Amino acid sequence: MFVNRSMTKKVITIGPDTDIFSARDLMEKHHIRHLPVVREDGCLVGMITDRDLRSVIPYEFSSISGKDHRKTSEQEGLARKIEDVMTTHLIKISPLDTIQDALLLIQRSKVGALPVVDDQNKLQGIISVRDLLRAFINVLGIGEPGTLLCILVEEKVGQLKKIVDAVTEDGISLGSVLVARYWDEKKRAVFCYLLTLNVRDIKKKLVDLGFDLLDPMQWYMDQLPEPD
Repeated sequence: MFVNRSMTKKVITIGPDTDIFSARDLMEKHHIRHLPVVREDGCLVGMITDRDLRSVIPYEFSSISGKDHRKTSEQEGLARKIEDVMTTHLIKISPLDTIQDALLLIQRSKVGALPVVDDQNKLQGIISVRDLLRAFINVLGIGEPGTLLCILVEEKVGQLKKIVDAVTEDGISLGSVLVARYWDEKKRAVFCYLLTLNVRDIKKKLVDLGFDLLDPMQWYMDQLPEPD
């Protein structure tokens, strides 16, 4: 799935010459945490977050609106422009990158959202952690009632086919299948999301086929070896 299918396309933006109080008001009005900063030609020049604004707006002025902040001479000196405080070294992504690319980039960069730009650096949208969660819920089929099974298999060809065949032969629909690394490099953990709540028979069938079933609730990803 490409980023352009999952990103937010109607993005609230702000200009570099906007003052920080107006930017804060805009975030509060639209309940957002990230504001791309664009020039009049639509090119992205920066990004401002709610955290950035909290770091530059003194606490005593934090509740004063952008409309009123010019009323006192003290605040007049605090009316800094967005271009003075925005982040300019941006981590961006293309509309034709995948949501997997976006997920890895967000995780590695420790950011909450990525601006999506075309080859001319013009803003096309923004993809956030919330957008990615929505996309993966759709991809994994977990929006429908079902049951997650964790099946331990040997690392060899044909194991996944045996599982899928066993499930479909019983007339059970698969929401998704994920294969995860296991601490024993000769084995893998297969997570099957079955679109049924009645899994007693299929669990017995899988055990009879020689598979070990693990409790998904006892699965700790942080106990696995680090990726190469």
